[in-house]
Amino acid sequence: MFHFRRRFLLAVAVAAMLAAVGCSETQDAPRFKLTDVTGASFGKSLALTDHNGQTRTLDDFRGKVVTLFFGFTHCPDVCPTTLVEMAAVMKELGADAERLQVLFVTVDPERDTAEMLKRYVPAFHPSFLGLTGSVDEVTRAAKEFKIFFQKQKLPSGGYTMDHSAGTYILDGEGRLRLFAQYGVGAPTLLHDIRLLLK
Repeated sequence: MFHFRRRFLLAVAVAAMLAAVGCSETQDAPRFKLTDVTGASFGKSLALTDHNGQTRTLDDFRGKVVTLFFGFTHCPDVCPTTLVEMAAVMKELGADAERLQVLFVTVDPERDTAEMLKRYVPAFHPSFLGLTGSVDEVTRAAKEFKIFFQKQKLPSGGYTMDHSAGTYILDGEGRLRLFAQYGVGAPTLLHDIRLLLK
């Protein structure tokens, strides 16, 4: 009976210790609302040209949290909605907005020239950068971030682009950390970006 009681008390003590450790880890770990993709084996590189004609890689933005969205300027809803949400995030961040870089990568390089992106992307916020390149370069970037896109012909004779609609978020060290599905809203994006800025 004594041994049983001793084992029982030892088990309770160990359980309490583990619970305390677990609580400590939970309190220290960021409580993201978006999908945590920390440690992903993809999304490690990017090499495209910005709307000012400058070659850009992820290393250029070290020290900043980066949001990365693939879209196109003729997009009727998803792309402008996403950029409007990110502009709202920038406004709410105040001075911390200087530590966030929003990147918009076109999946329609045939129409989205640097000049087109320069008119379109900064219209949402002056600091936003549009990125483009050759079809091969854009395809390589999309593949690295597991982004789907394809041209769809329209009855009118023109075309539109089908594409993945989520946003990736990288931390200040250039590591892929979060994935935001389309439509999560600016408050959720703001919450997690603030955590990464801490």
